[in-house]
Amino acid sequence: MIERIHVIGSGRVGSAVAARLRERGVAVGGDEPELVLLCIPDSAIADTARGLTPGPWVAHVSGATPLAALEPHERRFSLHPLQTFTRSRGPEQLDGAWAAVTAETEEARAAGFGLAEMLGLRPFELADSARTLYHAGAVFVSNYLVTLHRAAALLLESAAAPPEALEPLMRQTIENHFELTGPISRGDWATVEAHRAAIHDAHPELDDLYETLAGATLALAT
Repeated sequence: MIERIHVIGSGRVGSAVAARLRERGVAVGGDEPELVLLCIPDSAIADTARGLTPGPWVAHVSGATPLAALEPHERRFSLHPLQTFTRSRGPEQLDGAWAAVTAETEEARAAGFGLAEMLGLRPFELADSARTLYHAGAVFVSNYLVTLHRAAALLLESAAAPPEALEPLMRQTIENHFELTGPISRGDWATVEAHRAAIHDAHPELDDLYETLAGATLALAT
């Protein structure tokens, strides 16, 4: 078990990680760390890593950045919490989330998995070569969900309906294991055409988004 960790970065991820490590009795900061954990913007990882003295483990929490960014360090791995974070909450954001661990040796894999479990995460292995595809999937379900919610809220507001009514619908869709319902699943193309016309009249800036999503939903449903 790693007992001394220097966390660099105090943003949304870094603050949650540091708080959880302190809960677990880990010495955060101080001299002679066993691990230096970079919780910093992707663009700063390589320069920061080059400025560290080799010796302890060096790891980053980026989903998109390859391990090569941690050169010249040989004792290295990455751990990406597959979770979205906010400053208004604490280390409980880590509880039960999955974490992608990328490592080049069995020792590094063990260090990464051990850190994930210490943080309350569920680790799985991710090949360095698969990182970009994996991260794109995470962006689809997290970042683009925000876009979808904002678009849907705009339509409800235009219909004088409360946007907050969408939230139970979104939660239930997850709880129903993403089972597809609605006009496309029923082949109700008259309703789809009515959607197109209404959206074009009220918010033509959403035309392309609706067309793209409808086409993708049809392709995936069949």
